[in-house]
Amino acid sequence: MPDSMSEQLQRDMECEGLLECFHGLKQLDREVFQSLVDTEDALTVDEIADAVDRERSTAYRAVQRLLQSGFIQKEQVNYDQGGYYHVYRPTDPANIADDMQRLLNDWYAKMGQLIQEFETKYEDRDATAPSVEG
Repeated sequence: MPDSMSEQLQRDMECEGLLECFHGLKQLDREVFQSLVDTEDALTVDEIADAVDRERSTAYRAVQRLLQSGFIQKEQVNYDQGGYYHVYRPTDPANIADDMQRLLNDWYAKMGQLIQEFETKYEDRDATAPSVEG
């Protein structure tokens, strides 16, 4: 087992909100997501950077984390004369909620397995420990 149970629990207990708990998203990621939710239009990375008052490269990294976690979707817009650019919009909240429910179920199963491994490990030690009756 790569992590001790206490290290895993410590990491899991440090998160404060859904986005941070389930996906390890940062404050900037939450700001980018909120800016996309607040607008009715899909936004380019430059527009997102302006909305959160950050450099383009910083906003781009947040966009990539949100894409990877499934919170936003990327769409390609083609120019009539050739070429294209990308815009981003939030994923349907129902899909995000379903993904978080699956992650929660996976986490619950993993914690159950760790608890079982703990019990098995220390039950075996109790059964083989010599008696020290006086």
